[in-house]
Amino acid sequence: MNKAMFAALPLIALVGCVDDRPAMPGPARECRAGPAQRFIGRAFTPRLSRQVQRAAGARNVRALRPGQPATMDYRGDRLNIMLDERNRIASVNCG
Repeated sequence: MNKAMFAALPLIALVGCVDDRPAMPGPARECRAGPAQRFIGRAFTPRLSRQVQRAAGARNVRALRPGQPATMDYRGDRLNIMLDERNRIASVNCG
């Protein structure tokens, strides 16, 4: 019995590491694309990506280039930055 208990301890300890909070933290972190529209036409950089993300209040951000595959799952906390062929921001939207 003692061996079985010691073998189970790492599994029991891992239970405390599980994040069971909902994926979407609530309206305070919902993406709002409107304030981020002012960045359209600017050359995309990682620094600009963070600025656009902050303006939209998005928890997550992804930049998509023309023809790049993307998942179609909707996430209210994610900002999509659509780039054109010249690596400029063509549009921004949430989801």
